[in-house]
Amino acid sequence: MAGAPGDARMLAYRVLRYAPNLVRDEWVNIGVLLFDPRSGERRLRMLEETAEFARVRRLHPQADEALLRALRDDLENRFEQFSRGTSEGPRSGEGEGPRSGAGAGWQLLLAKWDETLSNALQLAPQKGLIGTDLDAEMERLYADHVALQTPAPRVGAPGSRAMLRNYCSQVFRQAQVWSQLEKSVRVADFTFQGDPMRIDYRYRVNGIQGYVQTLSVTRSPADAKLLAYTAERIAGKSARGTQFAAVTDVELEPKNERHRFVGDTLQAAGIQPVPLEHFAVWVNELKPSLRM
Repeated sequence: MAGAPGDARMLAYRVLRYAPNLVRDEWVNIGVLLFDPRSGERRLRMLEETAEFARVRRLHPQADEALLRALRDDLENRFEQFSRGTSEGPRSGEGEGPRSGAGAGWQLLLAKWDETLSNALQLAPQKGLIGTDLDAEMERLYADHVALQTPAPRVGAPGSRAMLRNYCSQVFRQAQVWSQLEKSVRVADFTFQGDPMRIDYRYRVNGIQGYVQTLSVTRSPADAKLLAYTAERIAGKSARGTQFAAVTDVELEPKNERHRFVGDTLQAAGIQPVPLEHFAVWVNELKPSLRM
């Protein structure tokens, strides 16, 4: 296509909707599935912010929040089962090649989802786009279709975790280490089945697993306790060692009682606080050690 970058490819996406009352035909967008129909490479992002769930409850007071929180893991388990069941793909000389086979499988899987997902959960009609980076396109689609629409914050206003993640993602991309990171890492394997929490980023350095989590001290200082507990569980089940960093929206001031609580909680769990304004420097210091 004229004007498209040389490495651009055709991608497809489906918006996931929650419609608890089919009679009223009202729904709210709760996630986005983005994929390459040829290769099968995919990205899935669902509601995760407290404010996002609060919006769903405002629109649908009887919303099943437990169902919504468990939905992402359920869908990803279906992905994994599908991948294991079709991992061999067509053999050489037997029908289409692996890339075409993956694309055909995607269509079959999505068609099955249209039939088997709960009536309250629906996949919107498939749409296409041209892009080069699935992660970047996912960020844009999620912001357009699902994320809370808020006015531009005033100068100095504290940021949400979504705003912090957006900045961190830009820094990682500019440092050219984006492809070396895992994103939105499920922690249920380290804590308990059904745990909805996810760590924003994971990387490997010198054989050690590193984790980076955004933390809005101004809005949700109690999240420090949740992160500390999770970090201790992950460290306890990691044989080769771990390191953790918490990217905070403000620099922790010892004289501030709330900041001191957050700092002490993180320190006790071995988590390094990294103020957002220092994050780019922190990434540049980390970059030489990342496994290529």
